[in-house]
Amino acid sequence: MTQGDIPLHPLVRRAAEGRLPEWARAGKTRRAHMQRVSQLLRSWAETLELPPHQVVRWAALGYLHDVLREAPPEQLRPLVPPAFRDLPASILHGPAGAVRLREEGVDDPAFLHAVAFHTLGNAQLGPEGRALYAADFLEPGRKLRPRWRAGLRKRMPHEMDPVLMEILGARVKHLVARKSPIRPETLMFWNSLVEEGG
Repeated sequence: MTQGDIPLHPLVRRAAEGRLPEWARAGKTRRAHMQRVSQLLRSWAETLELPPHQVVRWAALGYLHDVLREAPPEQLRPLVPPAFRDLPASILHGPAGAVRLREEGVDDPAFLHAVAFHTLGNAQLGPEGRALYAADFLEPGRKLRPRWRAGLRKRMPHEMDPVLMEILGARVKHLVARKSPIRPETLMFWNSLVEEGG
């Protein structure tokens, strides 16, 4: 199984089956969320008729995006590159998870990029990263505005960029309402979707 010329790491193959590494920090409720995200990603990859190894990658992303979600922030902050050390505690797990997966031998830049930026968004996200960004927000366990989210899920994966624009627009609006800073990665993600005609 390969992603292009990149062999799928055994950790990735196990994660696609719901088997997390022993160093994962995610409790029962978090793991249920990860399973729902994985199921969405798997179904979207199958709908898009991606090759079987890509279906495995997408399903694994659903489990590994939150692999360190419940680790203490003081343990995560030193792991991440300096540019991310000022991130709020609640979103440190993405960059930290990508670093830890790389340390474990996962050598798949697009996969690691998807994990790192699944909360912030990023203009360089590939199809798997964009799908993860959407699935994390749209999984059916989310309680806020369930009918709206269900409507967006029905449009996936064939209307991915327009759906992403709706999700990102809602997130930016929420940040503006709270007078919270908007990271440059998020703004560049928005701009890239606009420029692509999302």
